[in-house]
Amino acid sequence: MTPPQKLFLAAVVAAVLVSTTTGDGTSAEDIVHSSCVHASYPSLCIRTLSTYSGPTITNRRELAQAAVKVSLSHAQTAAKKLAAVRDTVGKKREKAAVVDCVEVIGDSVDELSRTLGVLKHLRRSASEFRWQMSNAQTWASAALTDDDTCLDGFQGIDGEVKSEVKKWMTKVARVTSNALYMINQLDDKRGKPHVVRS
Repeated sequence: MTPPQKLFLAAVVAAVLVSTTTGDGTSAEDIVHSSCVHASYPSLCIRTLSTYSGPTITNRRELAQAAVKVSLSHAQTAAKKLAAVRDTVGKKREKAAVVDCVEVIGDSVDELSRTLGVLKHLRRSASEFRWQMSNAQTWASAALTDDDTCLDGFQGIDGEVKSEVKKWMTKVARVTSNALYMINQLDDKRGKPHVVRS
């Protein structure tokens, strides 16, 4: 390698190191690990947020936003898969369960979008912050309930469709539970993890 190439490579490495640390010297990885350790699903939390491809996470607010974005992405993917399955299911009861699931996952996507909107515009005044946090917590919690509701429609039904839907919705519910935990961490009076039944 020529000296200019070595200098360029060193500059790139330095830029990467600087871009992944916060102002107080804490790395984005440290924030993710220390925040995920008490989440409902710590290994899933670490895996999904460590590989998050958005802006570098420098504080807990950005971490909560990233967790909601991960949850929203999973919910949108599940919604697309459910919509595709809906058109292929032949059994009446199974089809009704999938149709209901499509509706509630749509609600979940909407609620997670609203949650993200609030987190992006948190105010500094205590009264506004509390109001916004209450809204974010309510919407994220409603999204989590929607995920559980989808699975409730499959009680008494067995088969491949149920297995696939359960797999998709359990993953959505778990990342949503972790996102709700991260939101609650912004509000120091809350923070108990919610465990999704499997």
